[in-house]
Amino acid sequence: MAGEAPGLLDGTPKVQVSLDLPTIEVALATAEIAVRAGVDWLEAGTPLILGEGLHAVRALHERFPDHPVIADLKTMDAGYLEAEMMFNAGATFVVVMAVAHEHTVREAVRAARELGGYVMADVMLHPDKPAAARRMQELGADVIVVHTGLDERHAELGKSPLDDLAAVRAAVSIPLQAVGGLSLEQAARTPALGAALAVIGAPLAVADRKFTPGADDDALLQVISEFVKRVKGA
Repeated sequence: MAGEAPGLLDGTPKVQVSLDLPTIEVALATAEIAVRAGVDWLEAGTPLILGEGLHAVRALHERFPDHPVIADLKTMDAGYLEAEMMFNAGATFVVVMAVAHEHTVREAVRAARELGGYVMADVMLHPDKPAAARRMQELGADVIVVHTGLDERHAELGKSPLDDLAAVRAAVSIPLQAVGGLSLEQAARTPALGAALAVIGAPLAVADRKFTPGADDDALLQVISEFVKRVKGA
């Protein structure tokens, strides 16, 4: 079961690494580098969930018990059951889609409240992201993810989560993330723009067009360490 984490959503900047990788072995090796670099949270990305399922979440939690694990399920149905599985495997957060049925969101939130976890609501592809974010907050979500997806940003060049961030920030009071194709500089600036939960993933820590680490170990350590310093103002 996921445990309570005092100060987890206290408004201070946090750094999350997105492990959009195909196997537990590669994910653990990359997570080891990220933890050395100073990241706060570890995301079992959707590719890792697809490839290894809850075993990846359990492996990350067991190897790094002091680092909250995010299970990026992108849940569209069975909100309670999917969340329950991941919380029991050691996840601290699960991700549900704002375009899902409202009862799916409610059920994921119910699982979180019963099992000591948290819910991130991803507003990707919703036609009215501020309204969706406001509704997710009303339904009990703990974090809003302002997300421009991989295919979306490759099909619509120049599209960015920063396009919607200010409007979503004005719509809700809960913490935000801005995710999807941002440069190192853009991602590091997200706390200053109202999204305190900064994410380093594709194309910075993970390759943009294949699910592999974005650099060799030494370069990856340097990139993530620099990102952490920028986010935290060191």
